[in-house]
Amino acid sequence: MTATATRPAVPGGPGGGVPEPATSPNAPRSGLAGLFDLPGAAVRGVVRSARTTPGRLTVIAVGLVVLALVTGVVATITLQERKNTINDLVDHREPLAAASQEVYRSLSDADATAASAFLAIGVEPAPLRQRYDTDIARAGVALARAASDSAGVAEAAAQVEVLSRQLPVYTGLVETARANKRQGFPVGSSYLREASNLMRTTILPAAEDLYRIDTDGLAEEQDDASGVPWAAGLLVLALLGALVATQVYLTRKTNRVLNVGLVVATAATVVALLWGAVAVTVQSVLVSSGDEDGSHQVDVLVRARIAALQARANEMLTLVARGDGGGYEQDFAELAPQVTGLLDEARGFATGDLAREVQGAADSAERWLNTHQEIRAKDVDGAYSDAVKLAVDSSVQGGAATTFANLDDALVAAIGHGRQSFLDDTRAGDRALTLLAPGFAVLAVVAAGGATMGIRDRLREYR
Repeated sequence: MTATATRPAVPGGPGGGVPEPATSPNAPRSGLAGLFDLPGAAVRGVVRSARTTPGRLTVIAVGLVVLALVTGVVATITLQERKNTINDLVDHREPLAAASQEVYRSLSDADATAASAFLAIGVEPAPLRQRYDTDIARAGVALARAASDSAGVAEAAAQVEVLSRQLPVYTGLVETARANKRQGFPVGSSYLREASNLMRTTILPAAEDLYRIDTDGLAEEQDDASGVPWAAGLLVLALLGALVATQVYLTRKTNRVLNVGLVVATAATVVALLWGAVAVTVQSVLVSSGDEDGSHQVDVLVRARIAALQARANEMLTLVARGDGGGYEQDFAELAPQVTGLLDEARGFATGDLAREVQGAADSAERWLNTHQEIRAKDVDGAYSDAVKLAVDSSVQGGAATTFANLDDALVAAIGHGRQSFLDDTRAGDRALTLLAPGFAVLAVVAAGGATMGIRDRLREYR
């Protein structure tokens, strides 16, 4: 027998004694590759778990809880921001618009009063001087308020700067005109006309722009406060739909009609939906009413009052110019229809006490405009002193001073009614949202807890 030699096995070779390691496509990998595989593995695990009824119920429970909590957070933040906006309307935005309106109104009245005082024969009447000083003081206070809130609005800050810079120039020109008049120098009328020109071409346009900026800001916040909170509403409806769909699914799987936990969650969601819908609807209606019956009416009346004041200043300056006031009379002719048109617009929507005040203003405006025609007729006929007396002397029955004062008083009262309507309606809208934001948060937590308990009871049946 012949012996056969055998070669030693080479490790790792074809006949090696060390077997090659087996690999599996599902075996976890180490290092960065394994780290990147973790999300995919987690997803695959969830998918595999969702193929079983307990796993599917767990996924549903987690989804309901997350949706309930997200709905609660979004709705709570939205409703609280809405309430803060309404409070800002009452505490900040409307007073700021009123302050800019006061700047515009006071400066217009100061210009008209300065012209009236200049026309007075002899010593300047003390009431007119006091009214002028009061107008300038009020304009200064209101301008300071507007300046304190215009830092973040470049356009408003620019108008405040113009007013702050030019107002001292205007008052200086008026004082120079008065000083020249007291000394009997005719040049006083030139200084007064220069002051009025500065007021009309630079100061009042800046005041009007400031008023419009603040009024637009008020209207924008009113729109925000009365709009529909779509994000919160859609989330609540999505949560309600998910809860109903889950109960239908469980009923088919278990043949049980009611699930106490899910019923509680659904009830909490329905309460939140109904409470929120009613409260937000009432609040939106009240804020819109505060706009239509309050701030919008105030805006129309303020514009009517300012147009009347500017027309009154033109009436006086026409007489100051003594035959050279054709431009002022032309401006008056352009402003008069604005006054009557704005008062007609205000009469179209005014009710109650406001309607009576607006009607009184319209009647006074008609009498004043008729008196103006008499003043112009006397001036043209050469009866200058009679024209001045009819325009300035408040003791003359039916004179321009009296009829214009009645117009201005009626407009002041009407503006006051409009502002009060805004405050009453907007504050009522704020009260409609009382406790809604925290209440919504609590109901969302109840819904999340009810969903958790309802699914947990079903999961116990599989143990």
